[in-house]
Amino acid sequence: MPQRPTTPAARAGLVADTALALLAERGMRGLTHRAVDDAAGLPQGSTSNVARTRQALLELAVRRLADREERVLALQDLPAPREGTDALLDALALTVHRALTQNRDLTLARYELALEATRRPELRAHFDTAGARFRAHLTALVTALGSPSPDRHALTLTAWADGLLLSCVAGSYHAEPPTIPGIRADLGEIIGGMLGTRSAPRSAPGSATPS
Repeated sequence: MPQRPTTPAARAGLVADTALALLAERGMRGLTHRAVDDAAGLPQGSTSNVARTRQALLELAVRRLADREERVLALQDLPAPREGTDALLDALALTVHRALTQNRDLTLARYELALEATRRPELRAHFDTAGARFRAHLTALVTALGSPSPDRHALTLTAWADGLLLSCVAGSYHAEPPTIPGIRADLGEIIGGMLGTRSAPRSAPGSATPS
């Protein structure tokens, strides 16, 4: 049984983390206040004290998701473009691979919340605000790389990453996640196409999506 949190902030964090885990394991229907209490080893009613309504619980989960994904992606810690594209591609490939493997459940929870946000306008605003962090970092990155159309290219990279994650976490390629060299090769082709350059794969070539 998890250790009981001793502060309100710690309890809120435990509730949020447990909500994300339940979303990944059971889907949106499996997320209830009682289920969070049970899974977290908390007394009944504890989750309601942290997030009184279902909307409040979902908002708490969205905020926690943004914090955790920001740590996983760590875009602010990537090598600066002036250090060379090769180092940047290596780091980006590792980041995407972590989201596919070590943080697969977090990725699943994000898709559950994203779909729910399409049905709950009040949740949409919170989800979009959280996602703006990632967009800002990515737009700054492609700008520093010399992109002539940073907003469009940031969208292209986001769409590629989202498509890859969905296909390999919940789609037809779920049993065959891509390798780091494959992801790096794809990123090199995409970014090279944006900038009119090409970067050779670091190791064995191959696309991230298996043929």
